[in-house]
Amino acid sequence: MRGTALVLASLLVPLRPAPAARAPAPAPPLRITLLGTGNPRPTPARSGPATLVEAATTPPTRILVDAGRGAAERLFTVGGRDLLAGVDLVLLTHLHSDHVVGLPDLWLTGWLFGRARAFAVRGPEGTAAMMGHIEKAFDFDVRMRRDLDERLPGAGVAVDAHDVPPDATFRVSETSEVKVTPFLVDHGPVKPAYGWRIDYAGKSVVLSGDTRYSENLIAHAKGCDVLIHEVVAPDVERRASVLRDPAATQRVIDHHTTPEDAGRIFSAVKPKLAVYSHIVPSPATAEDLEGPTRRTYAGPLVVGEDMMVIDVRERPEVEKVSR
Repeated sequence: MRGTALVLASLLVPLRPAPAARAPAPAPPLRITLLGTGNPRPTPARSGPATLVEAATTPPTRILVDAGRGAAERLFTVGGRDLLAGVDLVLLTHLHSDHVVGLPDLWLTGWLFGRARAFAVRGPEGTAAMMGHIEKAFDFDVRMRRDLDERLPGAGVAVDAHDVPPDATFRVSETSEVKVTPFLVDHGPVKPAYGWRIDYAGKSVVLSGDTRYSENLIAHAKGCDVLIHEVVAPDVERRASVLRDPAATQRVIDHHTTPEDAGRIFSAVKPKLAVYSHIVPSPATAEDLEGPTRRTYAGPLVVGEDMMVIDVRERPEVEKVSR
């Protein structure tokens, strides 16, 4: 009887309503994923330069800035076949091999995984010609897969590549509210070299591309939420360089931005968040970069890592893990 009474008593206890499930946070206007933060040096820790910027349009707008080594693998890791096949636009900062070597993989593997529209690429002078040569180089593969074997739709392997002039703002598509602007930076003898600004819904991200200290970059980046900037650690580069000629190593250093100079740029731009990517050389650590930067800059700073995610809200939010 006692056990029965306890059961009955428990049934009489009023049930508390379960706590309401929290509604998921709305998507940020812009989301940045650092797919690759490295340089020509092959290393598992840092893939080649590639940055994904997603705007919360309907459907989402997906922009890839540069396509270095491993870009296709990183995209697949982040978003599977839908993302690999679903990049709307590729923007190139310049035509150095470490920034473009992943293009054939992204173009062809994205087609294999379902892309049904043209592969769109925009960049400085030489972009269209380079993509034309890539098409010729892979003509055999395209003909086999399109015409004889898998019979994949030809629309997905078409290439829509154009050179765009600096300071010519354009929209990702005729109906898109996402605006992109190329601007000249100073990569020494490598000309033209671009930085890119992406604006949507009152938020903005600027990517420096490869450059040394650039007043033009400062002018175009002012007022941005996130500034993603390249950097070179001179002492580490001298120790780690594969170049045998010290003068050649110094030329590499001279064509990039030291942490002290990057700090001066950040102090002038005043972004809500400054981020290092395209870190030269790959063995450079946060300790190598942060101390010298703090001599000239006291604001928010993150040393980028591959697969780091930055949500561009009122205050940019950083996650050091992939989605």
